[in-house]
Amino acid sequence: MNHPLRCQCGTLRGHVSQPEKCTRIVCYCKDCRAFAQFLGNAGGILDALGGTDIIATHPQSVTFTDGQQALACMSLSGTGMLRWYASCCNTPIGNTSRDIRMAYVGLVHSCLDDASGRLDDVFGPVRMRTGAKKGAQGHPPSSTWGTMATMAGFASKLLRARLDGSYRRTPFFNAEQGTPVVAPKVLTPEQRAQLATPGDKPA
Repeated sequence: MNHPLRCQCGTLRGHVSQPEKCTRIVCYCKDCRAFAQFLGNAGGILDALGGTDIIATHPQSVTFTDGQQALACMSLSGTGMLRWYASCCNTPIGNTSRDIRMAYVGLVHSCLDDASGRLDDVFGPVRMRTGAKKGAQGHPPSSTWGTMATMAGFASKLLRARLDGSYRRTPFFNAEQGTPVVAPKVLTPEQRAQLATPGDKPA
């Protein structure tokens, strides 16, 4: 079974395969919040506590079928994660490492919402909450044991992808060169500072 992936205006389209094997995460870190601010739609991306609902999966499970020319990339710093979005309407797509060998993409819920409104049924409940201690604008539920189990599962999947070479099957990187398919826009420290949310806790 595939689950549809699309930007808000419908230019960039695709799907996520095997959604039942994905993992649901909510991230409260300041960087994810800054990304939402960068896109100009924090209200439509973040929850009431400043968290981003993320579907973690392998890049090889993501397929773009239309509008790849709209895929854009940015980074909050020269060493930060690569954050992908649709330039046509600023819909967030997901976050990846800068290293192609790290076979992970965290898809933002905004590109996965469909008419059914049943992301819980498709991807399951939240298994992990990260960045809550320093980043949450409130007190989200604790998920210590869920976090430990999820991290262990991620580690084994990443190692498997590294060993069998499946990390090369990704729509976000050139397989041979290991470089992003789109050159990332890297923000200056001044630009990054402008995206800070009032009330952010110090790192």
